[in-house]
Amino acid sequence: MSENVVHLHKATDPPTADTAPTVLTVVPDAPPARPLPLWVRSGRAVKSVATHESTRATVRAAARHSLYTLNGGRIVARRAWDGRTGSRYERMIRAAEAAGNLEAAEEWEERLQRFRAARHHRRMDLLHSPVDAAKGVAVGAGMSIGALVALGVVMAISTGHVRDVITPLSATVDFIALMIRIVQVVWGPALSIGPFLALLALWSVGRKQHAAPAWALPANVRNSEGEPITPSIVVKALRDLGVPALARAIKEMGDAGASMLGPIRIAGCGVEVDVTLPSGVATNEVQSKRRKLAENLTRHEHEVFITIPTAARTVRLWVADSGALDEPIGPSPLVTDDTMTADYAKGKAPWGQDLRGDAAALSLYQRHLLITGLSNQGKTVALRSLALWLSLDKSVQFLMGDLKGAGDWNMFDGLATTLIQGPTDEHVIQVTEMVEGAVDEMNRRLQAPPGTVFPPLIVLVDEAQVAFMCPAKGTGKDKRPYGGAKADSRYFMAVRKIHNQGRAVNVLMWQGTQDPTNENLPKLVREGAHTRASLALGTESQARMALGDKAVDGGAAPNLLRPGLDRGTLVVASDGISIPAGQSSITVRTHYIDDDAATAITDRAKALRDGVTTLHANDRGPEHDPLADIAAVVGDAPRVRTKDVLARLAARNSDAYGDWSFLDLKRVLDDADAGPYKSDGVMCVARDRVARALASRDDEGSASAE
Repeated sequence: MSENVVHLHKATDPPTADTAPTVLTVVPDAPPARPLPLWVRSGRAVKSVATHESTRATVRAAARHSLYTLNGGRIVARRAWDGRTGSRYERMIRAAEAAGNLEAAEEWEERLQRFRAARHHRRMDLLHSPVDAAKGVAVGAGMSIGALVALGVVMAISTGHVRDVITPLSATVDFIALMIRIVQVVWGPALSIGPFLALLALWSVGRKQHAAPAWALPANVRNSEGEPITPSIVVKALRDLGVPALARAIKEMGDAGASMLGPIRIAGCGVEVDVTLPSGVATNEVQSKRRKLAENLTRHEHEVFITIPTAARTVRLWVADSGALDEPIGPSPLVTDDTMTADYAKGKAPWGQDLRGDAAALSLYQRHLLITGLSNQGKTVALRSLALWLSLDKSVQFLMGDLKGAGDWNMFDGLATTLIQGPTDEHVIQVTEMVEGAVDEMNRRLQAPPGTVFPPLIVLVDEAQVAFMCPAKGTGKDKRPYGGAKADSRYFMAVRKIHNQGRAVNVLMWQGTQDPTNENLPKLVREGAHTRASLALGTESQARMALGDKAVDGGAAPNLLRPGLDRGTLVVASDGISIPAGQSSITVRTHYIDDDAATAITDRAKALRDGVTTLHANDRGPEHDPLADIAAVVGDAPRVRTKDVLARLAARNSDAYGDWSFLDLKRVLDDADAGPYKSDGVMCVARDRVARALASRDDEGSASAE
């Protein structure tokens, strides 16, 4: 049992922390904050509304569309003024004089004089036009009334009613009255709507021209389009280029440098302008600062091209519209036009478009070809598109070697006489023997009687660097290497022989190679090509290997193309393509033709031929069967001309059949009781006769064995 003790006396000791009583302290609330003045709150609200993105967008839209209408009216007025006066010609005369081009100035002055003479003649005609117009109206009205009365007489005679004489005339009067009533009804609304339609038309003109300040334009337009190229912008970009002599000369010019510039011309998806540099400034000083010049013009480096025309101390600038070079150029005419054919001698292959947007076509007539670039930049597709076009000329023969072996050339199976595909040393040996066979064919043609016409023979080797780098050597007594860049290299010497004399008899060498060096693309081989083209490369030294010093010194710069982004874009140096006067090269954006489209094109090419049996290995051994070889080259065609059979036999085995004549072919066929016969005036070899001769020979062999 517990008891509670109650203390009756007051404790005198001070309380400890544990025994001290709890003291509650009441803290009063803070006084309420004084409200902000009304004018402060109003100011903040106004600022918030004014700086809100929706408000900004609304203001930009209102300003943009208002200025579209205003500046559209200014543009239309300027166009009307230019059309009625000679101000356009005077501007061009001033620009030509500022550029120092007196010939152009004289030409524009002559055009101005012709314009003024024609305008004066029109004004003098106005003095006589009222009288002439009145006479014309009177004569026209009289003739019309006469014609209507004559028609009424005819109707009256036909119907027997005299009142029909005025029927056509009254109908015409009623029609005119109807037109007047329609005009009366429409005239009022037209007067009300007309001004709005006129404003809408002006707005449309201004909108198409983006006739508004940059800050008022839509975000997508501001971000996608660079600053328009004007003379002041070009001069400022040149002044800030970092060339002291150029900057001093511009500052000392009284016209602030405008005299350096020629007219700014629209050129495809960009503009072009010639700049005459002042004394003391070399053209290569501007060329070497391409990136800085492009950035001064608010462009990327790949959107500015600098070339050297024929005029002294002049550089030609081509400046693309922002982002224009990243847009595709569309399909090849080979794909879109199923009726297209080719002409080796007179035609040009549709290859793509130049930077100005014009079609770029390449002549292949008696021109050796070299295409190079880094890996996976579109080299094979660019080379293949030329072969696809040329395949549509049924007289062209192909010997093809693909030392990559990825199937890029499969569609030429059944079209090419020889098609070797693969990356191994054995494939290099076969390709080398194929090229040596073409050399033998070339020698046979060179020894033919003067005036003999030979069909084109295209010897095409893709990934040729594999052949030059091949370490394989011959067996037996011949220990010569297949690869290499010396005089004992079999592939190198075969290519050199075709380069030296092949074009005279239409035997042409086409090569595609990648990442050129002196080891995998010898100097004598690359300089033997008449058409040299390059995709993106890594260094300027490689660009010189690919295109030559003259083209690079003239502004060709495949090393400045963007690997991956500029896939399919080539810098071409050739006399077979139209190059602007004074330039040594041209940049071409090639059409892309995929494998399916390429197969469709080769199917059309095969339909033009009688049938081609494609060899997949170069058989040059001494043992051969003439009758079996004849059957092989005839293929599936019902009949083939003897001339074509001889050519195919020579391509199949030049050692055995290179010297064959018609008498040799006839002797073999007559012995097999499969002699040639004449069809439509041309001697032909029948497939069925050769097949029966082979079958009969096989049956006789089986019987003798039994």
